[in-house]
Amino acid sequence: MMAQTNTSTGAPDTNTNAGDIVDLSAYDDEQVRLMGEMCIVLDNNDKAIGAASKKTCHQMSNINKGMVHRAFSVFLFNSKNELLLQQRATEKITFPECFTNTCCSHPLATEAELDEEDQIGVKRAAQRKLEHELGIPADQVPLDKFQYLTRIHYVAPSDGVWGEHEIDYILFICADVDLKVNANEVMSVKYVAMDELKQMIADADKTGTKLTPWFRLIDESFLYKWWANLENLEPFKDHATIHRLN
Repeated sequence: MMAQTNTSTGAPDTNTNAGDIVDLSAYDDEQVRLMGEMCIVLDNNDKAIGAASKKTCHQMSNINKGMVHRAFSVFLFNSKNELLLQQRATEKITFPECFTNTCCSHPLATEAELDEEDQIGVKRAAQRKLEHELGIPADQVPLDKFQYLTRIHYVAPSDGVWGEHEIDYILFICADVDLKVNANEVMSVKYVAMDELKQMIADADKTGTKLTPWFRLIDESFLYKWWANLENLEPFKDHATIHRLN
């Protein structure tokens, strides 16, 4: 476990409540429990410098001071080349009821998920959360089948209290999977073809469809050229660049 991070200075902090100023009593009990998980705090070049609770990392009061954490976004495609989308549950504290890519979450500040060799820690976290949110068995999404494409760095408020400030690892995987959706995490799921997603996003404002900001950014910047080349993604992998998308 890494040292906790002081939200004002970025230095290690032994105070477990540093930056935790928001009362969570009005929120869902399970989502509150998950807010205690320890995320990996970074500098702006993706160097791990400490750890802080999910609650601390997602408060705009800390984000506005520059706190950034590590995340991942999984895009899972079936054998028809359709993308699995999820709609985040009403119970979610950040971006509830928004449609997004298959799974978006955070590697934890544990030895297994801090491991940066071949991005194995991020892939372990992705496998863990695919099971947690969507009930996908680990053997249907083996670690060696995840393809790491690149990283994006963005900041996005959810409301006046919560938001995201992440360096987000983009992972693609092609697999036909069994789903057992966790209703506390996911309101609905759907597979979409490329043209369906383009229309869904084009009509989002008119239909009132809410989308997560990171999904919009990836859609606008990269998604379709990657999707069109699922059989050979090697030329599109860029592990050296952190794309600053704000």
